[in-house]
Amino acid sequence: MVKRLFYLLLLPLISCIDPYEVELEEGAQLLTVDGMITTEPGKQSVRLTRSDTYGSVFEGLIRPVSNATVIIRDNTGKVVFLEEEEAGIYWTSENFATEVGKTYTLQIQTSNGTVYTSLPETVQPVPEINSLSVQTIRTPVEGEEIDKSGIQVVAEITDPADQNNFYYWESAPAVYVLRTRPDLYTPRPSDTNTSREPQPKDCCIVCFRTETVNEGVFIAQDDNFNGLTTKVPVAYIEDDGLRFITTYRADIRQISISQEAYRFLKLVKQQTEISGSVFDPPPATIRGNMINLENPEETVLGFFMVGSETQRRIYIDQSDLTFAQSEAIIPDDCRLSDGADIDPPADWNP
Repeated sequence: MVKRLFYLLLLPLISCIDPYEVELEEGAQLLTVDGMITTEPGKQSVRLTRSDTYGSVFEGLIRPVSNATVIIRDNTGKVVFLEEEEAGIYWTSENFATEVGKTYTLQIQTSNGTVYTSLPETVQPVPEINSLSVQTIRTPVEGEEIDKSGIQVVAEITDPADQNNFYYWESAPAVYVLRTRPDLYTPRPSDTNTSREPQPKDCCIVCFRTETVNEGVFIAQDDNFNGLTTKVPVAYIEDDGLRFITTYRADIRQISISQEAYRFLKLVKQQTEISGSVFDPPPATIRGNMINLENPEETVLGFFMVGSETQRRIYIDQSDLTFAQSEAIIPDDCRLSDGADIDPPADWNP
């Protein structure tokens, strides 16, 4: 009887609890500029977005900035207008390229009339990549019996002695031989097909898959190797059980950048490598080289980079690895995988 009376007294208290609604102020919409132009001829792009620091429950966190006027101006007065071909992505002409020794500035006028400009960036020469080699990297994973692994690409370069050089490496789209198991194909249940019986496909087992992999920020300055030949890590490619079954082709871009761009990328690298330790530096907003002409105090994210570029290609065979992940199984036609094609690239030459 006492317990029943206690429950009856408690019910009104429970029913009178109202949900507490938290209202957050909408975060500032920060303009972000992502663009790099180099001496490599071709269509080159600048991407404009706006991001919220918080608010809206992270809804629409990144928004493209469309209908802006975007131009690149060099120190001789030449002006190039970029065209918006995708929402927020503005492209140069087909054969655009920077020239060593020239200085370039990015100027943006948004649809509401606000004008932004970058600080001038001068193109510095870049040495060739003498050679590329690979080494296997194994990383123990807590609670797992099998290590995480991948390939580190190492470049040998001869640094010029007569100048202070800053380097940035990026991986161009890579191609690898993708092998799948269409003979193991089993359709998923649907309204018209409830069978779970295997239905092997006749084709296709081998395709060539194109992907873009940029894991980490790879930069260097020549303080410790000025005028010397040295080897530097320039890329990391994780072994996912598919990439290194047979042959993987990587193209490495070596780009000269300014000291200011190097400092910016170094801060980005530090932020992306935060591990969650109490010794990590606190996260911070990293300002780039873009400013609002009417309101210089406005925070603009990103950096407009200008550089000279050289590339080198390497083919990686499974035999080059000292440790490999177990082969992953895709039980379907290889042509249905993203970026896959039955025909090899015209310049495929392992």
